[in-house]
Amino acid sequence: MRAWQRMLSGRRLDLLDPTPVDIEIGDIAHGLAFVARWNGQTLGDWPYSVAEHSLLVERIFSRLEPKASLPDRLAALLHDAPEYVIGDMISPVKAAIGPAYADLDARLTAAIHLRFGLPPKLPMALKKRIKQADRISARMEAVRIAGFSESEATRFFGKAPPPELTEGLDLVLRPPVETRRDFVARHHQLLT
Repeated sequence: MRAWQRMLSGRRLDLLDPTPVDIEIGDIAHGLAFVARWNGQTLGDWPYSVAEHSLLVERIFSRLEPKASLPDRLAALLHDAPEYVIGDMISPVKAAIGPAYADLDARLTAAIHLRFGLPPKLPMALKKRIKQADRISARMEAVRIAGFSESEATRFFGKAPPPELTEGLDLVLRPPVETRRDFVARHHQLLT
């Protein structure tokens, strides 16, 4: 049984035992730019990609934590990075699969984090703040492009955040090449 994925960079990523040397930001950005959030069930002419979502989560996190360090912001940008190889499964599917999905995600996350100078496991306080930004993003997406009513979004993602957290933030649906470019550029900015 083959448990590795060949990347466009030429790297061979072992999904059962991923190592930081097999992780490249170009592969992550490319994969995430082609993975559709909401199983592709969104309004618009382009799918709303995980790369675009990740850029939005990092912006929201930066508003929640204006004094956050660059590494913390990088962690927010990379919060869904394992999905470049395992895809974006909606929460009900993750629940149905059970702990095996969480274990795979944790192994990939640790390798990705180590590759870019982050701790393999984030401190719980940081993880909670990134998750808060992620839920705000998911709520915005649900209402604006995924067909949820306000009451449904509140039930699944919590009440609407204060306007200053989302004011001026748009959900961008665009060609993957543009999202990939911006994801890589933001990654490089956060590493400097």
